[in-house]
Amino acid sequence: MSSDDDVRDAGAGAGEDAGVGADAGRRPGEGADAGVDAGQAVRAAADEAVDEAVDDEAVDEGAGGSGGTGEVWDVVVVGAGPAGSSAAYAAATAGRRVLLLEKAELPRYKTCGGGIIGPSRDALPPGFVLPFKERIHAVTFSMDGKLTRTRRSKQMLFGLVNRAEFDAGLVAAAEKAGATVRTGTAVARVEQHGTAVPDRRTVAVVLADGETVLARAVVGADGSASRIGAHVGVEMDQVDLGLEAEIPVPATVAEDWKGRVLIDWGPLPGSYGWVFPKGDTLTVGVISAKGEGAATKRYLDDFIARLGLAGFEPDVSSGHLTRCRKPDSPLSRGRVLVAGDAAGLLEPWTREGISFALRSGRLAGEWAVKISEAQDAVDARRQALNYAFAVKAGLGVEMGVGKRMLTVFEARPRMLHAAITGFRPAWRAFARITRGSTNLADMVRTYPLARKALHMLDARQAAAARNGGQG
Repeated sequence: MSSDDDVRDAGAGAGEDAGVGADAGRRPGEGADAGVDAGQAVRAAADEAVDEAVDDEAVDEGAGGSGGTGEVWDVVVVGAGPAGSSAAYAAATAGRRVLLLEKAELPRYKTCGGGIIGPSRDALPPGFVLPFKERIHAVTFSMDGKLTRTRRSKQMLFGLVNRAEFDAGLVAAAEKAGATVRTGTAVARVEQHGTAVPDRRTVAVVLADGETVLARAVVGADGSASRIGAHVGVEMDQVDLGLEAEIPVPATVAEDWKGRVLIDWGPLPGSYGWVFPKGDTLTVGVISAKGEGAATKRYLDDFIARLGLAGFEPDVSSGHLTRCRKPDSPLSRGRVLVAGDAAGLLEPWTREGISFALRSGRLAGEWAVKISEAQDAVDARRQALNYAFAVKAGLGVEMGVGKRMLTVFEARPRMLHAAITGFRPAWRAFARITRGSTNLADMVRTYPLARKALHMLDARQAAAARNGGQG
């Protein structure tokens, strides 16, 4: 257990730094130094891309016949998860005509731990009431069931939600802001040229039943197996398999977990497990690299048994793939943007995706408004590249640091476990990140020791790569 000084220090600056965790979603020009080098590089690349690609883009958009003479929406958003709902809300609050399409009927179950950290709270619509099932003040850490230690804080670290309720609330907020919502509506593809597209300013969203919906701009937020992402050409760098069980437990068991989560660093490289309590149900899951399916399933089974939960029948057992984008992968094509899982935006080490979805969704909605106003392909392309700059200069920098942290974790999990459980500054950093008073990128920039450690890691990786090439 941490000392009182530890608890107070972990929360230091929470008030004065409130909202800092949302900096990764800042607009271009906001924040003095977040990802400055990366931002300059992205901006330069954007200018070059406009010069080199816009003529081809204009020809591509303008091709096709005269079909599609129906209603034209300013912005159509595909997918009503956190990214899609945030995009729809942002565009609707700007006064645009917005259509939000969701293939499922709501509410619907989603495989997800449901952890709402500070950056997620900061990115929610004003006045949004979080449907917390549990408020977390303690974290138990273990190494594959061993070396267990619990750290506590007097301040809430983060909250837990059921995704069905959380997502439905975000959709309701978008609808209240003026967006039109259609559920049970699957999208087959988008077209930016061809007979379904009436002019250069329009995108055709073709539904599974054959109906065509027209829009001035489209945001794809249709998950990690995104059809819109495929249209844009998103490429993934890291794919992981998450397995999860929703286990109802008696009140006596639930009481043992009240206000506390468990994070277990797993037996497979880069893997970990979790127990997230939500009232009378425990969300128990594990995640590891794709390709280790059988070993990941064994890890989950052993984890549940070790916790003494094997005798309880899960209400839901599910699995899903998480995907992290390649750093140079596109975020747009013509008048189509992608956000959230569809863009491969999540933190590579923890695979946390809700905050990335909310922040990128908000940015996508704001820039989709500008694209919808663009009168030609040149302006539309420039606005799309501005969106890419905003994402890469913020969320992209966080992902870069997260990838480096994953590399450390894969190679030295015991070192990280020892640091976070036995080194007070490491625990304070964890607490500040979960509360949203900082993020991984800011920590590296602010703390010389963290920056030096990652630079040393980069040097070792470069040396290993050179030696491997010579071999």
